[in-house]
Amino acid sequence: MPLQVSDYSWQQTETAVFLSVPLRGVCVRDADVFCTDSYLKVNCPPFLFEVFLYAPIDDESSKAKIGNDAIVFTLYKKEAAMWENLSISGVDKEIMQRIREESVLQAQETARGATEAKAAAKREDQKYALSVMMKIEEEERKKIEAMKENERIKATKELEAWKEHQKKAEEQKKIQKEEKLCQQEKQIEEERKKLKNKKSLTRNLASRSLATKGRSSENIFSEKVKEDSVPAPRSGGSIQISFTPRVFPTALRESKAAEEEEWLHKQAEARRAMNTDIPELCDLKEEEKNPEWLKDKGNKLFATENYLAAVNAYNLAIRLNNKIPSLYLNRAACHLKLKNLHKAIEDSSKALELLTPPLADNANARMKAHVRRGTALCQLELYVEGLLDYEAALKVDPSNKIVQNDAEKVRNVIQGTELTS
Repeated sequence: MPLQVSDYSWQQTETAVFLSVPLRGVCVRDADVFCTDSYLKVNCPPFLFEVFLYAPIDDESSKAKIGNDAIVFTLYKKEAAMWENLSISGVDKEIMQRIREESVLQAQETARGATEAKAAAKREDQKYALSVMMKIEEEERKKIEAMKENERIKATKELEAWKEHQKKAEEQKKIQKEEKLCQQEKQIEEERKKLKNKKSLTRNLASRSLATKGRSSENIFSEKVKEDSVPAPRSGGSIQISFTPRVFPTALRESKAAEEEEWLHKQAEARRAMNTDIPELCDLKEEEKNPEWLKDKGNKLFATENYLAAVNAYNLAIRLNNKIPSLYLNRAACHLKLKNLHKAIEDSSKALELLTPPLADNANARMKAHVRRGTALCQLELYVEGLLDYEAALKVDPSNKIVQNDAEKVRNVIQGTELTS
């Protein structure tokens, strides 16, 4: 049985009550104090002190000072008045038990309210931190856009200056050409004058050369007939045209030729890069040493939801040939199913590294890699980084409704309009 403390002392003013509870021979620092607006309890084995207060107090602003062998309480009254006694008089055990239970419920409600307020404050802090981070990123984007705009204006001015220079150069060439034409016209005019002088000399000799002139006129007539003869029309024919075969579905462009050549070179390297010096390959059949066969095997295991076996198949295929991006891409899907989120991010990043340069031939694979890495980042609650990957996937395939919906959900989580599960 605990020992009830009865030798306490108390004093009061109109606004406060000062209560001293002696606890001799025990460590007062181990005392358990419980206080509500109408009930006060001190438990310090083997002593027990409890009092059912005469009137309500403000338990939030009241204080307790632990000293040597005593605890001194300063209790502030809710209503300024003098108390007749410290505790209520004439209460039976049922009333005492009811007051105790009400006090415990009140304390639990107060603690619950404090916990909820703390959680709400934490959520508000997180929202504020997200908004500040988004503002900072928006400012950075605006700075980058301003720099791009300045560079664009500078380049436009340089282009205009170059065009103006070219225009002046064309005008100068035109002037020089006109001057040259004028000189040629002058030379032609001088030649005409010389011809007129020659004609006047030939008229004087016309009477002497009549017979010769008749014969020469016949020769001239026959030459004119030969010159006026029309050549025969060309014979009909056909020309065979053959186009160079292409691996890619799009038309050939000079701006994409280097990137397409690099991609074909990488594909050829991936087909040649075979690592057969692996101890595990000794017991395998010849067809099982083919990375493509292992990839198909992993795909079938994934379809049957045997994700660990699929990962093992992809691992062996990657050890055989680590230049095939689809192996990393499929293994990332398995890691997502197994909740190995960091490994899923690593495999998606490796797949994107191998899927360069970006072409129409690898667009679908790049979109899947961005989506799987974005999904893993969002499951790690890195929503801003995940949204960047979803937006990159939409740049590759803007008409994909599923990716659009997922990106919108991530935006709602970032803005605080949707709670994460």
